Amino acid sequence: MSIHDFLAPPSVSCQRAGPNDRIVMSSRVRLARNLKKLPFPAWAKKPDRLRVLEAIQPAVESLPQLAPHFAVAMDDLAALDKQVLVERHLISREHAAKGAGSGLVVNQEESLCVMINEEDHLRMQAIRPGLQIKACWQSIDAVDSALESKLDFAFTPELGYLTACPTNLGTGIRVSAMLHLPGLVLAEEITRIINAANKLNFAVRGLYGEGTEALGNVFQVSNQMTLGESEAQIIERIGKALSQIIEEEENSRALLLEKKPNTVFNHIGRAYGILANAHTISSKETMNLLSLMRLGVDLGMFPSVDRSLTDELFLLTQPAHLQRQHTEKLGAEERDTLRSDMLRERLRTVPRPQPPK
Repeated sequence: MSIHDFLAPPSVSCQRAGPNDRIVMSSRVRLARNLKKLPFPAWAKKPDRLRVLEAIQPAVESLPQLAPHFAVAMDDLAALDKQVLVERHLISREHAAKGAGSGLVVNQEESLCVMINEEDHLRMQAIRPGLQIKACWQSIDAVDSALESKLDFAFTPELGYLTACPTNLGTGIRVSAMLHLPGLVLAEEITRIINAANKLNFAVRGLYGEGTEALGNVFQVSNQMTLGESEAQIIERIGKALSQIIEEEENSRALLLEKKPNTVFNHIGRAYGILANAHTISSKETMNLLSLMRLGVDLGMFPSVDRSLTDELFLLTQPAHLQRQHTEKLGAEERDTLRSDMLRERLRTVPRPQPPK
């Protein structure tokens, strides 16, 4: 069985719903752990990495929380399959570059995923749709506790869990949410929000994390420091910040509709027009236009359309997902043409947007 046969297709996974999911696309809590007396992956030679993989993978696979699961060594995955997993946010871009001695274990709901020998020996993460950071923490904490009884983690009373990157030292926890913020972008308020988040020691990044662009008006907000605060304190603090950003986005949308309804309708109408009629379109333009269409769905301008359609198209139009639907190797221009063909077909029965009321 391949990873694609095991995981739910995008048409199913994009229907998963959660609290505040019109703005919070997903919540994630990730824990970094390392085994005692073994070199971190960046300094480990191949025999050491294989030794770590052989120790960790059976322990992870034995956990009932991950059943049913799919486990694979990274050197057994094709480059295209790795990129698909990146686009589904199940692995990092860094893990996609790994080979022998690295591995992956993921459950069928895609709610639990463990990367072995990424930057740390263990990067385990819980993922939920919508704003569910507390549920994510409870889930991954149970996995962590179960693994700690099977594996000897590197830990000191003074520093906490030892990690490859100093910013993960201590609890080793990263709490993040993926936010869709077109209202703040259109209102030209997003820079103010990012600056405010940075002052509170939260990182604001693009669609695929550090060093990436906020395509489709999607931003990742996460804690930056893990030392000196408990997990509960970190979760409470970022929870308050996320609630504030959600309120700011809702207010921006309401104010735009009140003060500039024609401008909003123009943006969304133009986005729909291009998506439904273009004969060549890049992935970047597609993401940005689908963001506006998603906003239109949330504002009731597409009464017959479910938000899961735009979320599914977010995935299916990305390069690896598009390539996977075709056996021959596609160049950039060919992808742009096939992407536009897909969009025209999928939006053929979607009526034009209705003006905001």
